[in-house]
Amino acid sequence: MTHRANRTLQVAGLARVEGEGALHVRTVGGQVDEVRLDIYEPPRFFEAFLRGRNFREPPDITARICGICPVAYQMSACQAIEDACGVRVGGQLRALRRLLYCGEWISSHALHVYLLHAPDFLGFPDGIALAAADRATVERGLRLKKAGNRIMDLVGGRAIHPVNVRVGGFYRVPAPEELRGLAGTLREALYDALATAEWVAGFDFPDLDVPHDLLALREDDGYPLDRGTPHVSTGIDFPVSEFGDHVVEHQVPHSTALHARLDDRVFLVGPLARYSLNSDRLSLIAREAAAAVGLGTVCRNPFKSIVVRAVEIVYAIEEALSIIDSYERPEVPCVEVHPRAGTGHGATEAPRGLLYHRYDLGADGRVLAADIVPPTAQNQTAIEDDVTRVVRAHQHLDDHALQSLCEQTIRNHDPCISCSAHFLDFSREGT
Repeated sequence: MTHRANRTLQVAGLARVEGEGALHVRTVGGQVDEVRLDIYEPPRFFEAFLRGRNFREPPDITARICGICPVAYQMSACQAIEDACGVRVGGQLRALRRLLYCGEWISSHALHVYLLHAPDFLGFPDGIALAAADRATVERGLRLKKAGNRIMDLVGGRAIHPVNVRVGGFYRVPAPEELRGLAGTLREALYDALATAEWVAGFDFPDLDVPHDLLALREDDGYPLDRGTPHVSTGIDFPVSEFGDHVVEHQVPHSTALHARLDDRVFLVGPLARYSLNSDRLSLIAREAAAAVGLGTVCRNPFKSIVVRAVEIVYAIEEALSIIDSYERPEVPCVEVHPRAGTGHGATEAPRGLLYHRYDLGADGRVLAADIVPPTAQNQTAIEDDVTRVVRAHQHLDDHALQSLCEQTIRNHDPCISCSAHFLDFSREGT
């Protein structure tokens, strides 16, 4: 069936995304009448779980929000708690945190590129079918993921929900020879990462340049990862402590996750934002890889986010090797952190984008209130806008082809729906 003026596309369960969501698209008279990213996954109430807990517990509790990016939650939680307590972790302890984060980027990006996103471009229904047709390519992706997992195993204690992270640093820090044991694996992984960037750059990318404001952290030196100042593509920046003044969440009827706007505008976080605002901060080999695959200094086509992720894998491996090369074991595994009454803010760059935490602490170190703003919650309005633009531009496609393109448009952003589903509007009639 070709173009019809009135039609409805309905995807009851989105595939190759983390979590449970649906898509509803309706056109009337050839115009896009409605686009909804329906998030029906039950809310998970982590912010409520944190109330009353000891100030040392949020890194372990929030790690359970996501099995794919637990380090992001731990790092943002630690940063916010330490901010409330007047502590800033630096030196080799900070370097180890950054190394741990590199492991998560490598693992998460490899999973998305090879098993969740690449099948869309190559005409396969899933990663299993892709592996059956091209085993060697998928094995390359699995080697990359394994390299990232090895970093998390060594520095974090395990790859899923690491147990070695604590407020102030770590429970145990590795010896230099332990980290050097990773270097060989990472050097081999660098070749796989460069081959990945070259591979994905050859995909056929639909045309779509999005006008959304871009939001990402920016540092004085280096590509943003474990800290930075929120920076907007309009040229403004603001302290992490003012995040809630600029990024305002709101409820929509079709989602258990809140949506958000940046200074009352649609905005985007994630690889496109990070790269477009920080491409000049990439390491040498990553910068050369970006140029070789034709990214330029700014990328606003979300279909090309797979290329940006591949370049970020190159960067994370380079950064990990640099940290290992200059590593000296700290004298103590953590700095002392003593509770005090106050509010702390933390923001880091999760694989999917800027992740913000805020904690209000009492004088006894109990958490009085918590606010967690995941990247996918921030991106939901932009994702719906992307789908709207894709439908407008491709109404000549039949229903099946258009629906597939809409699903691919959502997967461009690697949404982590479970991370974002934390809201429920509850009311009870009677007594």
